[in-house]
Amino acid sequence: MEIKNIFVVGAGFMGSGIAQTAIQSGYNVTIHDQSEGALERAKTNIGKNMDRLVSKGRMTEEQKAAALALLTTSSSIHTAANADLVIEAIFEDLNAKRAIFEELDKICPKDTIFASNTSSISLTSLAAATSRAEQVVGMHFFSPVPVMRLLEVVHGLRTSQEAIDAAMEVGKKMGKTMILAKDKPGFIVNRMLLPMLNEAVEILDEDIGTVADTDEGMKMGCNHPMGPLELADMVGLDILLEVMETFYNDLGDTKYRPAHLLRKMVAAGYLGQKSGMGFYQYENRKKVGVNPIFDK
Repeated sequence: MEIKNIFVVGAGFMGSGIAQTAIQSGYNVTIHDQSEGALERAKTNIGKNMDRLVSKGRMTEEQKAAALALLTTSSSIHTAANADLVIEAIFEDLNAKRAIFEELDKICPKDTIFASNTSSISLTSLAAATSRAEQVVGMHFFSPVPVMRLLEVVHGLRTSQEAIDAAMEVGKKMGKTMILAKDKPGFIVNRMLLPMLNEAVEILDEDIGTVADTDEGMKMGCNHPMGPLELADMVGLDILLEVMETFYNDLGDTKYRPAHLLRKMVAAGYLGQKSGMGFYQYENRKKVGVNPIFDK
């Protein structure tokens, strides 16, 4: 099946990044969100991101105009009626994702492929909300999507080879390097990465090291481009908590138990870059210092 029209559900940071990458790759894209404000912000941010590419000589004005002409936004989910591929990119909640897939199952053509950008939720469980389990596949992009080269393709228990091949073909056209993962909590990358971030929070909570020293240790000692606490802020502390809770509940091992400090941070509204305050404080997603609570 040839993919021409992509319907992205969710106009947040990930959804807009997926949409930008798709239109730059020649796909017709509709971003759907219930919030008109979110849709407007997504369209504005995509335009600004492309302006930066033009200013750096990585894209011409003509290429930018051609890509933006492929983008539409809609607050109506019924505009998915002509989609060849749906990519769901909302928050990590099984019931919310299942509800979207169940609704789209009634709207989309029978051969439409459903993909989820989930970083931890079972594709098999999501597929069970549809009448097309064979056509449900995971397409886990990494943030920021236009920059990060990896696409983790995940197959559920009933995912067909045709759906996997279609996801791989889209990833290839987007210029991504792809890895294939089975439907287990966290898949490949986050199963390794997020417990490390959670452990960094434990280290901070046990007062073994400061925010800066914990991050500096991994950057200078292991050659990581970002420290784990800084990376946790970029991912979103609420997302990290949700995924660790999924690991802990599904796998039952105490090594996956969310750090107590992580729970407190989320309860306090310190979610990272998107809220302006996490382990660091931010202005327009740019780090400006350590959260003052850690200076007490």
